[in-house]
Amino acid sequence: MRPLTPLRLTYLALFVIGTVLPMYYFISWFNEFGWSIMAMAEAWNVNDATTGLTYDLTVAAVTLTIFIIAEAVVRKDWLSLIAIPATYCIGVSAGLPLYLFLRSRQLD
Repeated sequence: MRPLTPLRLTYLALFVIGTVLPMYYFISWFNEFGWSIMAMAEAWNVNDATTGLTYDLTVAAVTLTIFIIAEAVVRKDWLSLIAIPATYCIGVSAGLPLYLFLRSRQLD
C-alpha cells in the first residue's frame, strides 16, 4: 500500500471535517426539535436566505452526482460511487472531499 500524499491527506481531513461538523448540528437540531425529516426540511425553507442556500446545495449535489457517475463509468472506478450516498446523507461537504480522495488514488 502506498503512503498518502499531502493532497490526499488534505482531502481525507476535509471529508472528516465535512462529516463531523454538519452531523453535529443535524443531531443537535434533531435532539431539540424531534427526529422529523419533514420538520428539518421546513426549517431549510424558513426564510429566503435558507431557501437560497438549500437550492444552492441541491444544485451542487446533483452536479457532483452527475460528475461522479460519468467519471466512474469512464474510469471504471465503481468504489468512487460511495461518495454519492455521502453527499445525500451528510452533505456536499462530505461527498466532494470523499470523491476527491478516492479519485486521487492510483487505479490498477
